Amino acid sequence: MFDFLDVYPWLLPFIIFLGRVIDVSLGTLRIIFVSKGEKYKAPIIGFIEVFIWVMVISQVLSRANDLVSYLSYAAGYATGNYIGILLENRIAYGIVLCRIYTQKNGNALIQTLNKLDFGATLTHGSGSTNEVDIIETVVDRKELKTLEATINSFDNNSFYVIEDVRTKQNGIFPKRKSLLDRWRIGK
Repeated sequence: MFDFLDVYPWLLPFIIFLGRVIDVSLGTLRIIFVSKGEKYKAPIIGFIEVFIWVMVISQVLSRANDLVSYLSYAAGYATGNYIGILLENRIAYGIVLCRIYTQKNGNALIQTLNKLDFGATLTHGSGSTNEVDIIETVVDRKELKTLEATINSFDNNSFYVIEDVRTKQNGIFPKRKSLLDRWRIGK
């Protein structure tokens, strides 16, 4: 399969590097999908990840006998981790719970969040210095920047915590848009 490397041996470190970048980036995504309970996506990504790894490691063991190839393997691993994290941040897969603590009237924030199609719950609590309103909302990670901007425009001094959520059920959540919605006639 890699017979061309006998003619162009200088390509081996590049192939090793690129293979490891792809392999490790896919591994990062696979771990995310496993942690979110995606039982169909994780195995498919895992299959591709291991297939690429086996191809790369076979070339390393059969042809690579110099320091440049070994460094390419290590550099590809490190770069793959970095790119995997960038991809994870870019796709923003999953849902989060945001718990907001504010000394302002939380009902105003609830109304603002409802206008953005974010369901929210308000409770009252006692903080270390004053009474606080505690607002909880569950949103898609893709909506996190909008949520943070809304919170900060409402109260710059609010304190909020964001936690990953594995599943959600029986709440007020905006309907997801399908990829086909934008091409439907009459929209």
